[in-house]
Amino acid sequence: MSTPALEISGLNAWYGESHILHGVDISVNKGEVVTILGRNGAGRTTTMRAILGLTGSRTGSIRIHGTESIGMETFKIAHLGVGYCPEERGIFASLSCEENLLLPPPVGPLGGGMSLSEIYEMFPNLLERRNSPGTRLSGGEQQMLAVARILRTGANLLLLDEISEGLAPVIVQALARMIKMLKAKGYTIVMVEQNFRFAAPLADRFYVMEHGQIVEHFGASELKEKQSVLNQLLGV
Repeated sequence: MSTPALEISGLNAWYGESHILHGVDISVNKGEVVTILGRNGAGRTTTMRAILGLTGSRTGSIRIHGTESIGMETFKIAHLGVGYCPEERGIFASLSCEENLLLPPPVGPLGGGMSLSEIYEMFPNLLERRNSPGTRLSGGEQQMLAVARILRTGANLLLLDEISEGLAPVIVQALARMIKMLKAKGYTIVMVEQNFRFAAPLADRFYVMEHGQIVEHFGASELKEKQSVLNQLLGV
Protein backbone atom coordinates (compact mmCIF):
# COMPACT_ATOMS: atom_id res chain seq x y z
CA MET A 1 0.00 0.00 0.00
CA SER A 2 1.39 3.42 -0.95
CA THR A 3 2.40 5.98 1.66
CA PRO A 4 -0.34 8.55 2.37
CA ALA A 5 0.30 12.07 1.08
CA LEU A 6 -0.67 13.38 4.52
CA GLU A 7 -1.00 11.50 7.79
CA ILE A 8 -1.90 13.40 10.97
CA SER A 9 -1.95 11.49 14.27
CA GLY A 10 -2.78 12.79 17.74
CA LEU A 11 -2.28 16.41 16.72
CA ASN A 12 -2.61 19.02 19.45
CA ALA A 13 -2.08 22.70 18.71
CA TRP A 14 -2.12 25.90 20.71
CA TYR A 15 -2.31 29.64 20.10
CA GLY A 16 -0.54 31.00 23.17
CA GLU A 17 -2.31 29.47 26.16
CA SER A 18 -5.38 28.46 24.13
CA HIS A 19 -5.51 24.74 23.36
CA ILE A 20 -7.30 24.59 19.98
CA LEU A 21 -6.74 21.11 18.52
CA HIS A 22 -7.27 18.02 20.68
CA GLY A 23 -5.83 14.81 19.25
CA VAL A 24 -6.74 15.27 15.57
CA ASP A 25 -6.30 12.22 13.27
CA ILE A 26 -6.56 12.70 9.49
CA SER A 27 -5.19 10.59 6.65
CA VAL A 28 -5.20 11.64 2.97
CA ASN A 29 -4.09 9.32 0.18
CA LYS A 30 -2.22 10.51 -2.90
CA GLY A 31 -4.60 11.89 -5.52
CA GLU A 32 -7.56 12.22 -3.13
CA VAL A 33 -9.76 15.24 -2.50
CA VAL A 34 -10.63 15.38 1.18
CA THR A 35 -12.87 18.03 2.75
CA ILE A 36 -12.81 19.13 6.39
CA LEU A 37 -16.27 20.34 7.40
CA GLY A 38 -17.37 22.10 10.56
CA ARG A 39 -18.83 25.27 11.97
CA ASN A 40 -16.75 28.44 12.35
CA GLY A 41 -14.39 28.05 15.29
CA ALA A 42 -14.33 24.24 15.07
CA GLY A 43 -10.57 24.18 14.39
CA ARG A 44 -10.50 23.57 10.64
CA THR A 45 -8.27 26.51 9.66
CA THR A 46 -6.06 25.84 12.69
CA THR A 47 -5.56 22.30 11.36
CA MET A 48 -4.39 23.69 7.99
CA ARG A 49 -2.08 26.19 9.71
CA ALA A 50 -0.74 23.51 12.07
CA ILE A 51 0.30 21.33 9.10
CA LEU A 52 2.62 24.17 8.06
CA GLY A 53 3.77 25.05 11.58
CA LEU A 54 1.93 28.39 11.58
CA THR A 55 0.29 27.91 14.98
CA GLY A 56 1.96 28.11 18.37
CA SER A 57 3.25 24.88 19.87
CA ARG A 58 2.21 21.54 18.35
CA THR A 59 2.46 17.96 19.55
CA GLY A 60 1.65 14.70 17.80
CA SER A 61 2.69 13.56 14.34
CA ILE A 62 2.30 15.12 10.88
CA ARG A 63 3.81 13.00 8.12
CA ILE A 64 3.95 14.51 4.62
CA HIS A 65 4.72 11.94 1.90
CA GLY A 66 6.11 9.77 4.71
CA THR A 67 8.39 12.45 6.23
CA GLU A 68 7.76 13.50 9.83
CA SER A 69 7.37 17.30 9.78
CA ILE A 70 6.13 18.18 13.29
CA GLY A 71 9.54 19.61 14.28
CA MET A 72 10.32 21.34 10.97
CA GLU A 73 10.32 25.04 10.19
CA THR A 74 7.58 26.29 7.85
CA PHE A 75 9.82 26.85 4.82
CA LYS A 76 11.17 23.29 5.08
CA ILE A 77 7.61 21.91 5.29
CA ALA A 78 6.71 23.82 2.11
CA HIS A 79 9.68 22.16 0.38
CA LEU A 80 8.08 18.76 1.01
CA GLY A 81 5.67 19.83 -1.75
CA VAL A 82 2.95 21.60 0.27
CA GLY A 83 1.02 24.57 -1.12
CA TYR A 84 -1.28 26.59 1.17
CA CYS A 85 -4.01 28.91 -0.08
CA PRO A 86 -5.17 30.84 3.01
CA GLU A 87 -8.64 32.32 3.35
CA GLU A 88 -7.23 35.86 3.01
CA ARG A 89 -5.49 34.88 -0.30
CA GLY A 90 -2.36 37.03 0.24
CA ILE A 91 -2.22 38.65 -3.22
CA PHE A 92 0.46 41.35 -3.57
CA ALA A 93 -1.58 44.43 -4.49
CA SER A 94 1.35 46.39 -5.97
CA LEU A 95 2.28 43.59 -8.39
CA SER A 96 0.51 42.64 -11.61
CA CYS A 97 -1.31 39.35 -11.92
CA GLU A 98 1.61 37.84 -13.86
CA GLU A 99 4.22 39.22 -11.42
CA ASN A 100 2.30 37.53 -8.59
CA LEU A 101 2.50 34.27 -10.53
CA LEU A 102 6.23 34.60 -11.16
CA LEU A 103 7.07 35.42 -7.55
CA PRO A 104 7.08 32.09 -5.66
CA PRO A 105 10.17 29.87 -5.76
CA PRO A 106 9.85 26.18 -6.67
CA VAL A 107 9.16 23.94 -3.66
CA GLY A 108 8.00 20.67 -5.18
CA PRO A 109 10.09 17.49 -5.09
CA LEU A 110 10.45 17.64 -8.88
CA GLY A 111 11.40 21.34 -9.03
CA GLY A 112 9.21 23.75 -10.98
CA GLY A 113 5.46 23.40 -11.29
CA MET A 114 3.06 24.39 -14.04
CA SER A 115 4.32 26.76 -16.73
CA LEU A 116 2.61 30.11 -17.30
CA SER A 117 1.05 28.75 -20.49
CA GLU A 118 -0.44 25.79 -18.57
CA ILE A 119 -1.73 28.17 -15.88
CA TYR A 120 -3.35 30.44 -18.47
CA GLU A 121 -4.91 27.46 -20.20
CA MET A 122 -6.52 26.43 -16.90
CA PHE A 123 -7.41 30.01 -15.88
CA PRO A 124 -8.22 32.01 -19.04
CA ASN A 125 -9.43 34.93 -16.86
CA LEU A 126 -5.89 35.37 -15.58
CA LEU A 127 -4.50 35.54 -19.11
CA GLU A 128 -6.88 38.42 -19.86
CA ARG A 129 -5.87 40.18 -16.62
CA ARG A 130 -2.15 39.32 -16.60
CA ASN A 131 -1.05 42.99 -16.61
CA SER A 132 -3.66 44.18 -14.09
CA PRO A 133 -2.54 45.11 -10.54
CA GLY A 134 -3.62 42.67 -7.82
CA THR A 135 -6.05 45.24 -6.38
CA ARG A 136 -7.91 45.53 -9.71
CA LEU A 137 -8.80 41.85 -9.85
CA SER A 138 -12.27 40.74 -8.78
CA GLY A 139 -12.64 38.49 -5.72
CA GLY A 140 -13.02 35.47 -7.99
CA GLU A 141 -9.95 36.39 -10.06
CA GLN A 142 -7.93 36.91 -6.87
CA GLN A 143 -8.99 33.46 -5.67
CA MET A 144 -7.95 31.88 -8.98
CA LEU A 145 -4.61 33.72 -8.78
CA ALA A 146 -4.03 32.51 -5.20
CA VAL A 147 -4.48 28.88 -6.30
CA ALA A 148 -2.58 29.33 -9.58
CA ARG A 149 0.40 30.78 -7.70
CA ILE A 150 0.69 27.55 -5.68
CA LEU A 151 0.61 25.46 -8.86
CA ARG A 152 3.57 27.43 -10.21
CA THR A 153 5.71 26.21 -7.29
CA GLY A 154 5.42 22.49 -8.05
CA ALA A 155 3.58 21.71 -4.80
CA ASN A 156 1.55 18.50 -5.12
CA LEU A 157 -0.30 18.59 -1.77
CA LEU A 158 -2.69 21.55 -1.86
CA LEU A 159 -4.32 22.98 1.28
CA LEU A 160 -7.26 25.16 0.23
CA ASP A 161 -9.03 27.20 2.92
CA GLU A 162 -12.59 28.37 2.10
CA ILE A 163 -11.83 29.06 -1.58
CA SER A 164 -15.53 29.40 -2.51
CA GLU A 165 -16.44 31.86 0.25
CA GLY A 166 -18.30 34.99 -0.82
CA LEU A 167 -17.93 34.38 -4.55
CA ALA A 168 -20.54 34.52 -7.32
CA PRO A 169 -22.05 31.16 -8.37
CA VAL A 170 -20.38 31.31 -11.82
CA ILE A 171 -16.95 31.67 -10.15
CA VAL A 172 -17.72 28.87 -7.70
CA GLN A 173 -18.55 26.63 -10.67
CA ALA A 174 -15.23 27.56 -12.30
CA LEU A 175 -13.38 26.67 -9.08
CA ALA A 176 -15.20 23.31 -8.96
CA ARG A 177 -14.04 22.58 -12.53
CA MET A 178 -10.51 23.53 -11.46
CA ILE A 179 -10.60 21.06 -8.53
CA LYS A 180 -11.71 18.28 -10.89
CA MET A 181 -8.94 19.12 -13.37
CA LEU A 182 -6.29 19.13 -10.62
CA LYS A 183 -7.54 15.80 -9.27
CA ALA A 184 -7.33 14.35 -12.79
CA LYS A 185 -3.70 15.55 -12.95
CA GLY A 186 -2.91 13.63 -9.74
CA TYR A 187 -2.82 16.43 -7.19
CA THR A 188 -3.78 15.71 -3.58
CA ILE A 189 -6.20 18.31 -2.20
CA VAL A 190 -7.35 19.06 1.34
CA MET A 191 -10.17 21.60 1.48
CA VAL A 192 -11.71 23.44 4.40
CA GLU A 193 -15.22 24.39 3.33
CA GLN A 194 -18.30 26.04 4.79
CA ASN A 195 -20.09 25.68 1.45
CA PHE A 196 -21.28 22.08 1.64
CA ARG A 197 -22.93 22.20 -1.80
CA PHE A 198 -19.58 23.12 -3.34
CA ALA A 199 -17.64 20.41 -1.49
CA ALA A 200 -20.11 17.52 -1.69
CA PRO A 201 -19.69 16.55 -5.37
CA LEU A 202 -15.90 17.07 -5.34
CA ALA A 203 -14.60 15.21 -2.29
CA ASP A 204 -13.71 11.51 -2.02
CA ARG A 205 -13.96 11.63 1.78
CA PHE A 206 -15.12 13.98 4.51
CA TYR A 207 -13.99 14.75 8.05
CA VAL A 208 -16.22 16.76 10.39
CA MET A 209 -14.66 18.82 13.19
CA GLU A 210 -16.22 20.11 16.38
CA HIS A 211 -14.41 21.79 19.28
CA GLY A 212 -10.98 20.96 17.85
CA GLN A 213 -11.68 17.24 17.38
CA ILE A 214 -12.70 14.97 14.50
CA VAL A 215 -16.22 13.77 15.31
CA GLU A 216 -17.20 12.14 11.98
CA HIS A 217 -15.34 10.60 9.04
CA PHE A 218 -17.03 9.05 5.99
CA GLY A 219 -16.67 8.49 2.25
CA ALA A 220 -18.61 10.13 -0.56
CA SER A 221 -20.75 6.98 -0.98
CA GLU A 222 -22.07 7.41 2.60
CA LEU A 223 -23.11 11.03 2.09
CA LYS A 224 -26.87 10.37 1.89
CA GLU A 225 -27.06 8.23 4.99
CA LYS A 226 -24.98 10.78 6.95
CA GLN A 227 -27.24 13.69 5.96
CA SER A 228 -29.16 13.86 9.26
CA VAL A 229 -25.90 13.77 11.25
CA LEU A 230 -24.49 16.55 9.08
CA ASN A 231 -27.64 18.63 9.53
CA GLN A 232 -27.15 18.32 13.26
CA LEU A 233 -23.41 19.08 13.23
CA LEU A 234 -23.33 21.76 10.54
CA GLY A 235 -26.86 23.05 10.20
CA VAL A 236 -26.66 22.42 6.42
